[in-house]
Amino acid sequence: MEFLDPALDEYVVSHCEFEPACLNELNRKTHLQVMQPRMLSGHFQGRLLSMLSHMIKPKRVLEIGTYTGYSALCFAEGLVEGGKVITIDVNEELEEMVNEFIVKCGMEGRIENIIGDAAEIIPKLDEEFDIVFIDADKKSYCLYYDLVFDKVNKGGYIIADNVLWSGKVLLADDDLDRETLVIKEYNRKIHTDERVQEVLLPVRDGLMIARKK
Repeated sequence: MEFLDPALDEYVVSHCEFEPACLNELNRKTHLQVMQPRMLSGHFQGRLLSMLSHMIKPKRVLEIGTYTGYSALCFAEGLVEGGKVITIDVNEELEEMVNEFIVKCGMEGRIENIIGDAAEIIPKLDEEFDIVFIDADKKSYCLYYDLVFDKVNKGGYIIADNVLWSGKVLLADDDLDRETLVIKEYNRKIHTDERVQEVLLPVRDGLMIARKK
């Protein structure tokens, strides 16, 4: 998943804004106590998500895939007054940790943590979003995109994580597992969707950013 030389990656991180103390604690706790800590956005990507949120100044953010709550907390930093992040995850085992750090980071009332199947929950949301962040089960990326598109404001953003999939997107389709095939399908879907302006950023495992025209 790491595409930069480790020394260069360390240099990049050392020249980004410091990781807030509560997020640094969440980062450490995730790596110590939770399986697959590589799923965490982490310092560098987290500061990018925070900066994007500050630039866009969203009123509503939808996150599909909470994990331990790191990226939701980053997006919450840039909300306008009265704004909210709605984050959805099927894993109820991490709910207590997520809620613990929402409080520790002072984001009570700014993040709504929903446990359940995003495919069932999204159609029931009576909201319009300025940012949607997709970082959940890869097989459903295209479905999530279709479910949220009409709920995204004009000029709003749909951001998908892991779209380089550890570089496996470069392999021939005949050699790929189902998840990689779906990631490639998602990238093609966004690239050919004339309703959006898109850019794929090689940040960590890849961020596809689509702006709704």
